[in-house]
Amino acid sequence: MKLFSRYLFQEIVYSVVLMMVALLALFAFFDLIQELESLGKGTYGLGQILLFVLLSIPGHVYEVVPVAVLIGTMYALAQFGRNSELVVLRTSGISMLQLARPLVAVGLLFAGVTFLGGELIAPLSEKSAQRMRIMATDSVVAQDFRSGMWVKDGNSFINIQDVLPDAGLLNVHIYEFDQDFHLRTISNAKTANYVGGHWNLHEVTQTGFADKSIRSQYYDKAKWQSVIQPELLSVLLVVPEKMSAWNLYFYIQHLSQNHQKTTRHQIALWSKMVYPVACIVMVVLALPFGFLQQRAGGISAKISMGIMLGISYQVLNRLFVHLGLLNDWPPSVSATVPTLLFLVAGVGMLLWNERR
Repeated sequence: MKLFSRYLFQEIVYSVVLMMVALLALFAFFDLIQELESLGKGTYGLGQILLFVLLSIPGHVYEVVPVAVLIGTMYALAQFGRNSELVVLRTSGISMLQLARPLVAVGLLFAGVTFLGGELIAPLSEKSAQRMRIMATDSVVAQDFRSGMWVKDGNSFINIQDVLPDAGLLNVHIYEFDQDFHLRTISNAKTANYVGGHWNLHEVTQTGFADKSIRSQYYDKAKWQSVIQPELLSVLLVVPEKMSAWNLYFYIQHLSQNHQKTTRHQIALWSKMVYPVACIVMVVLALPFGFLQQRAGGISAKISMGIMLGISYQVLNRLFVHLGLLNDWPPSVSATVPTLLFLVAGVGMLLWNERR
């Protein structure tokens, strides 16, 4: 049994890696076609485009691993089914649960790959890719509103019109209120850069509102202490779904402390915790299909079925995320229901095959 488990494990891992390479090549091709539209913008040449595509691959690895696990496992099991190896094992007294053990080991292996890729590699590579692209195309980081980004810091509201790739700020407007939320000062700075734990503001115009007077002052330079830090602004380079769980957690804390909506980021955090488990769910779902060789089509049919199931899983994930945002569902529900549905389907099919 140990020999067969090792053989089954190796064959499935090989098939999953093969499917992963094929899917990554497809995603990289689509990225290349999309980026070619920006060719020649600023200093964004072919070399930078290829580098951007290369740096985007780790993020795609995180996205395609569960689908590759499903398709690769179904392909390998279809090969075993065509050679009647699974049937021989079943008739020799090996249960479906015993066959599932090496498959679960495969799922655990790729769950680890998904977790490490999503936490360590993908956020850094995605941030580097976006920063390189922005600098090459002479752009600024996109903001949430036409007026720029708005941040609440205690009793102050900060409007930042532009964030540069190096986390420098352009056109900063700081509105300070007292405890009763009466406007006290408005500070406008042309530029700001972060040095030594504080922001250095340049070309600052400050308007103060007293009870019966208004006073305006001009400063060439000024220091500004704020909870806003370059690490916080760097989240603008990466969408929540591609941020690390660590950064998501602290960004959610920042938003919560300032009484801002955190639903999307909480869903992304829950998805980060649940998504690696999907690799285990996929191998459980794929196992029953290895015994459908007599009534289903050949290997190509199994691959097509795996692709359809993988697409269905991704679509269901996106659907529940958007439904959760629209209806204010608990983030845990929006992030876990699709994976739980596929797990129930896989276990149900396993039990059905076991009882036959």
